[in-house]
Amino acid sequence: MTSKALNFQVTHICNTTKARVGCLKFGRNHTSRGPIETPVFMPVGTQGTLKGLTPEQLHQLNCRIILGNTYHLGHRPGPDLLKEMGGLHSFMHWDGGLLTDSGGFQMVSLVKLSEVTEEGVKFQSPHDQTEMLLTPEKSIEIQNIIGADIMMQLDDVVSSTISGPRVEEAMWRSLRWLDRCISAHSRPDEQSLFPIVQGGLDEKLREQSAKEIVKRNCPGYAIGGLSGGEDKDHFWRMVTLSTDHLPKDKPRYLMGVGFAIDLVVCSALGCDMFDCVFPTRTARFGCALVDSGQLNLNKQIYEKDHRLIDDQCICPVCKSGYTRSYLNTIVNKETTACHLLTIHNVSYQMRLMSRIRQAIIEQRFPDFIKEFVSIYCQDKDIPKWIMNSLKSVNIEL
Repeated sequence: MTSKALNFQVTHICNTTKARVGCLKFGRNHTSRGPIETPVFMPVGTQGTLKGLTPEQLHQLNCRIILGNTYHLGHRPGPDLLKEMGGLHSFMHWDGGLLTDSGGFQMVSLVKLSEVTEEGVKFQSPHDQTEMLLTPEKSIEIQNIIGADIMMQLDDVVSSTISGPRVEEAMWRSLRWLDRCISAHSRPDEQSLFPIVQGGLDEKLREQSAKEIVKRNCPGYAIGGLSGGEDKDHFWRMVTLSTDHLPKDKPRYLMGVGFAIDLVVCSALGCDMFDCVFPTRTARFGCALVDSGQLNLNKQIYEKDHRLIDDQCICPVCKSGYTRSYLNTIVNKETTACHLLTIHNVSYQMRLMSRIRQAIIEQRFPDFIKEFVSIYCQDKDIPKWIMNSLKSVNIEL
């Protein structure tokens, strides 16, 4: 699939599941940034910075695309300064790919500070209590100034745990807002606009949403409104229903998903792109990611544990020999610990996605999944949602 601002090529398809490997290139004539291999995980740099890491360190960890947030960037540093500096890429000294969320998620995360109408969403700043009206047009205006390679439509986001008329209202409003976003987009030759599948946990609404946004023939599509506390069995069913109704030749972005097991399963369900604050946020709480889940290095059991976080890991932290014991000593006491764990966790996510891609390319993805699940669950029973989701793509555990 080629558009003016985005080129996406599927290079390998799993013979068993819905997984595939692809390649993204961005910008005018697709020469600005890329190639970026998919499936890909995008760390979240909400306000133009990934907490604890520099852009140079991100490159060293093989990170090629990150995410920023329109709502927060619209408040600080603000569109005027970003425009003066030539956009976020140059402002933050980042030459990799950049995706911006529209600000719609803050309708859930800042629900007590927001009010939704057909015009847009009115926010009260959590910092200084000033009001901001974020309309579809304003969201796109800010994202055009930011200069993100991929922009998201402003959608009417409701919690994934609610049902009833509000879910349908939000789905149809998101479609109307999508058309306003498309009309407001002033740089289609340089930036790609992705619509978002909504519909909550209602199969009919989500299918209808997917079919409607596909009619707009956009460069790629996102799956939203999930990973908000809903039952996991509902979660995976909405994911696979969405990918079933999205084009095979365009990238599919599953929003807000970053747990390792979710990345493995949802890659098998046909998703290409993921983002989440989890790897960096959990690092700030003293937790390191490994295939079996995470190590809470605050615990006393690591006080005299002289092993590395993961002896299979190739990140700078593990390669340099930092032990669990050392990290236990400084975690939540020294900023160095947050820095080291962030490096490890981002590297873990990048390496996991690389392992997923390589397994798909070599047509051994089902075996990779079985091995990963056995390590992840260890002596515990495999959750039914994992078994059911993988069975739907021909993998029996």
